[in-house]
Amino acid sequence: MLHTLSPQSLLLAQTLVRMNTVSANSNLELIDFAQSHLKALGVQSRITYNAERTKANLFATLGEGKPAGVIVSGHTDTVPWDGQDWSVDPLSAVVQNERLYGRGSADMKSFIAIALANAHRFLESDSPFAVHFAFSYEEEIGCFGVKELIADMRDAGIKPLACIVGEPTSMVPAIAHKGVYRYKCCVRGKEAHSSLTPKSVNAIEMAARVIGKVRDMAEDFERNEPRYEGFDVPFSTASVGQFHGGIADNVVPRDAEFRYEFRDLPTADAGQMQAKVVAYAGSLEPAMKKVAPDAGFSFETICEIPSFLGAADNPVTKLAQRLSGEEGTTLVAFGTEAGLFKNAGIPTVVCGPGSIEQAHQPDEFVSLEQLARCELFMERLASSPAIG
Repeated sequence: MLHTLSPQSLLLAQTLVRMNTVSANSNLELIDFAQSHLKALGVQSRITYNAERTKANLFATLGEGKPAGVIVSGHTDTVPWDGQDWSVDPLSAVVQNERLYGRGSADMKSFIAIALANAHRFLESDSPFAVHFAFSYEEEIGCFGVKELIADMRDAGIKPLACIVGEPTSMVPAIAHKGVYRYKCCVRGKEAHSSLTPKSVNAIEMAARVIGKVRDMAEDFERNEPRYEGFDVPFSTASVGQFHGGIADNVVPRDAEFRYEFRDLPTADAGQMQAKVVAYAGSLEPAMKKVAPDAGFSFETICEIPSFLGAADNPVTKLAQRLSGEEGTTLVAFGTEAGLFKNAGIPTVVCGPGSIEQAHQPDEFVSLEQLARCELFMERLASSPAIG
């Protein structure tokens, strides 16, 4: 018998989707709403802010006093929709053709909403473990908020048994994803009239050499890296996403800047990848400095989202399978907060409603069938007698 999505869960999902929490904006409207919702049930929340106090994480325990708990984790921010061709208002949260449309409907406000809608079940549960809500900021631009949340949790002596990250996996438990590491490289050269190139250091040309190194590494991954079957692309990747430099055709450019990323397999080492790029850039600097002593390269880390590798036989994976009704597991290509939770010593799985194929797209949606499956997942979690 199919589970029917409750009106409260749908209403809460629509309410959250209508809040504009694009990563560049504040998420406090959503955090305040969730905090008030839980406070009405007698649940106190731990709030951790960013430095400017414009964004916050929420951590709350439902079942206070029980020996340990399972984290239900979701990020509150979304990607923007500028320039995308939407047929509906991205903040409308309209329901059409058994789908909920809007930015964040799949990625991943609906999961948060259904968790909130079922908060009362966790409070009334006879289950031996508590449930923790962990709602973070700035996941979409680097998983910055959850790092503060995990640090606060550690400082408070909270030691959860497991974590379920509700990213869109079509309710199939995911046990691995690649990491995402992004960097900015700034090149300082020496400008000159383009008729006097020997007296200059061309920042664009020096940048191009390092970009070529990144490309060579990408081709080496594709040719030689041991495969990790199950991923759409079963090897690590590297790519350059942005480039800026130069002011005129007849001026040798003094400055250039580019951004690049590695998406490393769980069995690879992104730190070593970046070290190779830095070392190669360093090998170019002596010749540059002969012309201009201040010429060279500088690197800045944009984000570091570690890869995630769980296990099919881990108790939290077995729990997610039982709650979702799925016998198998999957791997996902996108990054999540799961690697950070696992690196904090918390067994983790990724499982949530909707498909990543709809996330970040025009007319993003999640089907009501997926939301109903997620609600049943929460109901089963509330009545689960054990982990695994």
